[in-house]
Amino acid sequence: MEGTMTCIYESVITGVGSEVQYFIEENMVVIFNDTVPDDLKSIGVIHKHTELQADVAAGDVLEVNGACFRILFVGDKVNDTLREIGHCTIAFNGETNADLPGTLCVEKKPLPDFVTGATIKFIKE
Repeated sequence: MEGTMTCIYESVITGVGSEVQYFIEENMVVIFNDTVPDDLKSIGVIHKHTELQADVAAGDVLEVNGACFRILFVGDKVNDTLREIGHCTIAFNGETNADLPGTLCVEKKPLPDFVTGATIKFIKE
């Protein structure tokens, strides 16, 4: 991953919901910032509220806990929900499309460790 890279979103994981493991088994993770209602926190990786500096696009990089993943697809609603509640569904499936508009697809590699204190970053090249 060469060239000039700009971090457009950086946050720290503050909690991992009790049901997140079920999503990980399906190679996906749902993220929310810490402003969401408690009833959504059980299904999500919760992170500190932060501002999205620019739209996430295919070709950008997702970095979680130091592991990097090329972004292959960004659903129509991903940037809106990231701005509003720090939310999207990240599919680690190598696909270049998804049925749901809030889904972001990245290259298929082993999932990173989503643990409290780890960082989530979106990096634009």
